[in-house]
Amino acid sequence: MISDKDGELESHINSTRLPSLLALRCFEAAARLEHFSRAADELHLTHGAVSRAVRLLEEELGVALFERRSRRVYLTDAGRTLAKAVGQGLDLMRQAVAELRASACQQRRWVLSCEPTLLMRWLIPRWPDFQARHPGVEVHLVAGGGPFAFGSGMDLAIRRNDFPWPPGCHAAPLFAEQVGPVCRPDKVAAWFGVAPAQAGCPPGVPCLHTRTRPGAWAQWAAAAGQPLPEGAGQTFEHFYFSLQAAVAGLGVAIGPWHMVRDDLDSGVLAAPLGFVEDGSRYCLLAPQPIQPGSLQADLLAWLRAQA
Repeated sequence: MISDKDGELESHINSTRLPSLLALRCFEAAARLEHFSRAADELHLTHGAVSRAVRLLEEELGVALFERRSRRVYLTDAGRTLAKAVGQGLDLMRQAVAELRASACQQRRWVLSCEPTLLMRWLIPRWPDFQARHPGVEVHLVAGGGPFAFGSGMDLAIRRNDFPWPPGCHAAPLFAEQVGPVCRPDKVAAWFGVAPAQAGCPPGVPCLHTRTRPGAWAQWAAAAGQPLPEGAGQTFEHFYFSLQAAVAGLGVAIGPWHMVRDDLDSGVLAAPLGFVEDGSRYCLLAPQPIQPGSLQADLLAWLRAQA
């Protein structure tokens, strides 16, 4: 009685135990391609390894899965039944693996908030270089200025220290803010005279202002030791509008060097009085200290290199 019971249990275990995954993969590829050599090429195995795996699978199942004719193989009825089941199973596994990888990639997706004008005129033009260095990392750039909170889907932020930062925020300095009057090169002589660097900002210069940085001219004047210009000018809603107005020749704007450096290099804008540090600086802000060797540390090093 005991041996009979044991025999039935052993028989049940043998009937439900799956063959090795390697044998099933070899069989699935051979069944799909109806060719052992092509299956071997696809799996980066030898023809002999695939043939042996299929033969052992047939011995384990006790059925012929292929009819072998010359150099070709053809599925038997049993082979077609198993091929359909194994193919569906492998498809499910591939789908699960793809979903897990997509989820992992999503977890590596960062949100980096940057002040709009700096984002538009400095960061985005240089961003392809960072992407080329880190092709497997997705960083979503968003425009944002002023107060913020890390608990709202934001991972990192680039801000100027002209407002209180969130409690517990960790700041890594990037560069000091350098500002100066900028205008079109063909307007320099008319608005600043022959030797503008010594003459300062003459009265009557059409100054361009912005509501998002209303104190830009006063801060520059204080930092440069120059009188505040009294010339009439226009006021724009956003800082980058005032810089674009300067490009259009509408007047003189206060331009931070990092935001106008490309226009200076291309000759679109000129800085007749140069630049001075205004006492503020930009920083990369994070909710925790940036760990050496991390991807955040790579980003920080890259940002500093671009400055």
